[in-house]
Amino acid sequence: MEFFYSMVKSFTAGGAFMYPILFVGAIAIAITIERYVTLARMSNRNQRTWSRVEPVLTTGDFDKVRELTSKDESPIARVLSMGLALEGGVRRRDDVEKAMQESMIEIVPQLEKRTHYLATLANVATLLGLLGTVSGLIHAFAAVATVNPAEKANLLSASISEAMNCTAFGLITAVPILVVHAFLQSKTTRLNDGLEAAAIRFLNALAARQAARAQSRLELVQKAQSAA
Repeated sequence: MEFFYSMVKSFTAGGAFMYPILFVGAIAIAITIERYVTLARMSNRNQRTWSRVEPVLTTGDFDKVRELTSKDESPIARVLSMGLALEGGVRRRDDVEKAMQESMIEIVPQLEKRTHYLATLANVATLLGLLGTVSGLIHAFAAVATVNPAEKANLLSASISEAMNCTAFGLITAVPILVVHAFLQSKTTRLNDGLEAAAIRFLNALAARQAARAQSRLELVQKAQSAA
């Protein structure tokens, strides 16, 4: 309880710039909650989808994979669906890969949306803290200019202490925001890596199926030639 009262006292002593810093912190908290919930939901969906798709994909049963991903809204299902749309025809691996990359270009911005604002908010909180300190020091020196010389030292030290509270609050706000930004960035990177890994596994399975079909056709041609 004493810690809470000391924090409230420091906040009220920090001056007018404490409120913009508090507003910046509130925005960062809202973005953090929204991004964490969204990324966690997408990650869980991807894991559930991949756990069902991977065993089927290794067998080369693309019809079953298409059935599993047709009504799935997870990012990994959307990427695979783009590849499956081109799988049925005679397509080169490069064509299918480009189509899946186009799908990822649409998905990745949704994963990274608003996360970059956190780095900006951390810088804004730090700068607001410094600006509040400078403003407080200006007021402090202006106030002691007309004060009795015997009282200048005490008044100046008290004013500087109040001004430094603004810098401290700015840093206290900025540092956690930067940590959260790094955490969300790493989580986004893992999701991107998972999409790329799934796309590569799909392309490898598609290449293996095409190679098996080519081998079967070659064997049929050889049998026909030998029979003739």
